[in-house]
Amino acid sequence: MDSLAAAPGTGPATSPLPTLRPPRDRASFDRLPTDRAVVFGILNVTPDSFSDGGSYNSLDTAIAHGLRMFYAGADVIDIGGESTRPGADEVDPATEQERIMPVVEAMVKAGALVSVDTRHAETAAKAIDAGAAIINDVSGMSVSPEMVSLVAARQVPYVLMHRRGDSQTMDSLTKYENTVQDVIAELSAARQVFYDAGVKPEQLIIDPGIGFSKTADQNWQLLDKLELFHQLGHRLLVGTSRKRFLGSLLTTSGKAAAPAERDAATVATTALVAAKGVWGVRVHDVVGNLDAAKVAARMNAAHQSTQARH
Repeated sequence: MDSLAAAPGTGPATSPLPTLRPPRDRASFDRLPTDRAVVFGILNVTPDSFSDGGSYNSLDTAIAHGLRMFYAGADVIDIGGESTRPGADEVDPATEQERIMPVVEAMVKAGALVSVDTRHAETAAKAIDAGAAIINDVSGMSVSPEMVSLVAARQVPYVLMHRRGDSQTMDSLTKYENTVQDVIAELSAARQVFYDAGVKPEQLIIDPGIGFSKTADQNWQLLDKLELFHQLGHRLLVGTSRKRFLGSLLTTSGKAAAPAERDAATVATTALVAAKGVWGVRVHDVVGNLDAAKVAARMNAAHQSTQARH
């Protein structure tokens, strides 16, 4: 597999690179859709992600896939260089930056709105300098002081996601007195750290952390009670795409469905959470989930219209 430091076009040509000409106006956070859920397209530039590890581990394939998602209608391209699956090894900032920075730069050049999926303030700062607009941090309750200071100084949108522990320990930290209330309380405490540093409420995007330090049943409980997360007063981002709890739901002959076989179930969850008014969804399959977001928005509009006439 090529190194990501290689120049475009030097690796094996698995598919031709799409043209860099944007199919629509250059994206910006302020111009994201407000009439439906925002769709984040996941771009894992890693060898070991649970769903597509290694598939986009060269510069050419990563950029080509990011452009395909952008041209397919993704509102945000979420680029990460470290797997967040349970048990994954941590990646140092230098390696992470070598993986993602050329991809961030290419996607910004193409006109895409870029989110950088990182726990490292150093990586986040370089990505912002290169034009990334959103920091998506899975650190959860262990966010670093450096990241808090960076978000305050740069005044960028920041995804505050719930997670206990790290990739190595989170599966052992799933004991809650009341899953929904405990997650909300822990997110509220973490939010206060950002407020104390001068971060504005409108910068924060809340993610309940589906699959992170949660059992399958706990994930369903969170999805059922999303209206309680809305009460925090922030945009709400939900990521169910291809996760284990969907695989276990789709078990056949005692075997959980593989990640690539979970897209239809992901589309179903997107339709349901979009109907509950979430601000955004983070997905692998852009086309199917974008359609689901549009359907949910149209159903909500029809419901509101019907209610207004009665």
